[in-house]
Amino acid sequence: MGLFTSSTRSIPDTGEVPQHIAIIMDGNGRWAKKRFMPRIAGHKRGVETVRKTVKACTELGVGYLTLFAFSSENWRRPAEEVSFLMQLFMLALEQEITKLHKNNIRLKVVGDRSRFEEKLVEMIRRAESLTQNNTGLTLTIAANYGGRWDLVQATHRMIEAKPECALIFSEADLEPYLSTSYAPEPDLFIRTGGEQRISNFLLWQLAYTELYFTDTLWPDFNTMALKRAIKSFQQRERRFGRTSEQLKKNA
Repeated sequence: MGLFTSSTRSIPDTGEVPQHIAIIMDGNGRWAKKRFMPRIAGHKRGVETVRKTVKACTELGVGYLTLFAFSSENWRRPAEEVSFLMQLFMLALEQEITKLHKNNIRLKVVGDRSRFEEKLVEMIRRAESLTQNNTGLTLTIAANYGGRWDLVQATHRMIEAKPECALIFSEADLEPYLSTSYAPEPDLFIRTGGEQRISNFLLWQLAYTELYFTDTLWPDFNTMALKRAIKSFQQRERRFGRTSEQLKKNA
C-alpha cells in the first residue's frame, strides 16, 4: 500500500463509512471502580471490547482502525498498573495474532519501543511480519505513543534520509516519516469515557478528522455505540476548507 497525502494538501475521498477510525479507549479503571473491582479488571474487560470493535469494523467495511492503548504519559501511572498493562499487551499479542492473521487483518504497532522489554519488542516484530501482506482491516495499536514524539521522530528520520531538509522542508517531505504514513488520515476520532480532549494522540493526522466524544466507558462501548458514532459522522458536512455551496455544486 502506498503513502497517503495530507488533507491540508488535497481533498481526500470521503464516503458513508469512515475509511479510518481512531479511538482513545478511556474509562477502563472507572468501569472497574464502579463495580468495586481492581483497575486491572477493567483493562481485561477492555481487551474484550477491542475484539468486538475489530470484528464490527471488519463487518462494516472500515479499512483502518487505530487504537490508543498506552500513551507516552501513561508511564506516570502506578508501577504495578504499568507492569500489568505490559503483561496484558504481551498476552493479547500471544492470544490474538493467529486469529487476526486468519481473518486477513494486518497489525501495525506505532510508538517508541525503546522502553519495552526485548521480549515484547520481538513479539511485536513477529506479529507485524506474520500479517504484513494481509489485505483486510489494518489494525494499528499505538503503544508508548505521543503525537509530539511522532513529529520529532519523523523530523529526525527525514533529516537523516534527506540532509538537505535540515534547513527547510515541506509537508510532503515530512509525511512519509510519520509513524502512520501507511494509512489515510482518520475520518472519525472517538473518545470514550467522557473526557473531551485528544491527549497528544495523532496531532498531525487529526487535522481534519471529525471528533466524537461519548460518556460511555470503554468496556461498555459495544457495536451499537460504534454505530451511533458512525451515524453522527454521517451527519457531518466535511468541507475541507470549501463552502457548503461548493459541495452542493459538486454533488
